[in-house]
Amino acid sequence: MTNDAGRDELVPGTRVRFPGISPRAYEHPADRGAMATLRAVPGVSAVLKAVAGMWNERAERLFTVASAIRVSEKQYPRLNRIRVDCAETLDLDTVPDLYIARDPGANAFAIGIDKPFIVLTTGLVEALDLDGLRVVVGHETGHILSGHNVLRTLLMRLLRLQATVSWVPAGALGLRAVIAALMEWYRKAELTGDRAGLLCGQDPAAALRQHVYLAGGISMDDIDIPEFLRQAKEYEDVDDIRDSVLKLMTVETMSHPFAVVRAAQLQRWAASEEYRAILAGDYLRRDDDTPSSSLMDDLRAAGRSYRESWSSSTDPLTKVLSDVGEAVSGAAGKVFNRFGGGSSTEDGPNREPTS
Repeated sequence: MTNDAGRDELVPGTRVRFPGISPRAYEHPADRGAMATLRAVPGVSAVLKAVAGMWNERAERLFTVASAIRVSEKQYPRLNRIRVDCAETLDLDTVPDLYIARDPGANAFAIGIDKPFIVLTTGLVEALDLDGLRVVVGHETGHILSGHNVLRTLLMRLLRLQATVSWVPAGALGLRAVIAALMEWYRKAELTGDRAGLLCGQDPAAALRQHVYLAGGISMDDIDIPEFLRQAKEYEDVDDIRDSVLKLMTVETMSHPFAVVRAAQLQRWAASEEYRAILAGDYLRRDDDTPSSSLMDDLRAAGRSYRESWSSSTDPLTKVLSDVGEAVSGAAGKVFNRFGGGSSTEDGPNREPTS
């Protein structure tokens, strides 16, 4: 995968911009439900910032300034154009700083709370063409618009803290529970970031190339796309409960979903009516977005997303969890009706779950 000019410089100015777009317009339903809950709780951002304040954000920024290259009109100018264009595409108020750090591994992340910034490793920059890098920078820009950088920064710091308290059994257990919850949320947040990257690049093929590279691809000439995407279905459709347990154990400490699974999910979204509607200008604007009134809608959407993934999966453990969930939901509805919840269809056991 060569780092050539690509479509980026051959056809300038052809991408759609999304003035005032709300992150809820493209966020993955499971991620949106979790974020809606956080946004709806008064003062939660202040609490998170207070906890995060145990570390010095200025020190992290100074470390990056001293150890990496800040992208600008004079340094990595083509990446600078991508940086500015992604921020303008998603209509951010401030263009985040972008740094290139020396690291042979392929990685990118957005960090910081008061003034978030993006870091790409040289391993990633050297591997992808400009269209692929646009998808990556758009991905991280989407994280910032959604406010993911706050929780991600907190997660990174909790992981550091975990190492210092691991010798205290009770403390380590409680911290592990918090980290596990944040990891589960962040895996869903990565799917949101993938969607933001696609909106910035508007090139599903470039987004797919990025995931192929992360999965181990070197040249697209050696990759058969249908065969690559069949791997995702093979992973999702295991029929042995031992494999199901192994999947749970494997992803527990992962912050990102597997590359093959991410590729399949994003390609499905790229073919969806929702994506086409956003490109056509039919999307939720930030000025019209009222988190307090949309909380239940977001939680219902999260519930539908989980139910749809469960119902379409042949994974035996997923089927068991789905059956248990339906049984608990039905029993709860019956108890609710019996003790004064009413007998209407809307409030009964067939009512759509909110989580």
